[in-house]
Amino acid sequence: MKHLLKMLDLSTEEITEILDLADQLKYELKHGIPHPHLKGKTLGMIFQKASTRTRVSFETGMYQLGGYPLFLSSNDLQIGRGEPVQDTARVLSRYLSGIMIRTFEQKEVEDLAKYGNIPIINGLTDFCHPCQVLADLMTIREFKGKLDGLKMCFIGDGNNMANSLIVGGLKTGMSVSIACPKDYQPPKEILDFAAGYGDKFEMTDSPAQAAKDADVILTDVWASMGQEEEAEKRRKAFAGYQVNDDIMALAKADAMVLHCLPAHREEEITEKVFEAHAKEIFEEAENRLHAQKAVMVKLMA
Repeated sequence: MKHLLKMLDLSTEEITEILDLADQLKYELKHGIPHPHLKGKTLGMIFQKASTRTRVSFETGMYQLGGYPLFLSSNDLQIGRGEPVQDTARVLSRYLSGIMIRTFEQKEVEDLAKYGNIPIINGLTDFCHPCQVLADLMTIREFKGKLDGLKMCFIGDGNNMANSLIVGGLKTGMSVSIACPKDYQPPKEILDFAAGYGDKFEMTDSPAQAAKDADVILTDVWASMGQEEEAEKRRKAFAGYQVNDDIMALAKADAMVLHCLPAHREEEITEKVFEAHAKEIFEEAENRLHAQKAVMVKLMA
């Protein structure tokens, strides 16, 4: 494991190793046990998309691991103002121990890894969100005691979250049901991957069908960052894709609900369902810290 670019790149064994290390680091933090695995290391954090959880969790995590995080906004870099990504990668590789980037195009992340010689971590692209999904898997395992054999249901846009959940869920032995409007399904690359798992994967435009007997239900905002201009169009397209009492009645009685946040209450999820599952959702948010620390240790220690 040289980089974390997308869930497709990780083996089942690598995912399990990250989750096991994340559990250990979480235990050590809770019990005041120092773990300065990255003492003397520097992480460059490139943000071309704004963030609350990604910046705070990576920055805090790097400090807890004994390293130094360096925040780099789009205003601080020459990317987008004429300097090729490959030149930026080669320069930053001479200053930093690793790079986390949160951006729009997956190609930018892949190019940093191709032309640089330090670990690259994908903090989010329009194609995938591996750090979030590692935290999701960690949270499901905490609450359910396992991943293998559980049913995961995602309701909403076939976006970066859906893409990574499909891959992460299937690779860890879960069955995965995705409910999306027909015009908002995941890309062919993801569906081709999922087809290899046979009846463990289901794609439908019926939230009720996807939610039936689910152990965990996940959702995301209907309009992601950069899609604000089409927000109203998306609200109409996703009007029947809300996680509410009717959907929860179809899932198992002890079903979890997760949301990567920020949540738009009364759009993709009702206030009632969100608050009923707030313990899981905010544990999931905390687990971004632990899962990302595990990734950084795996790549940079």
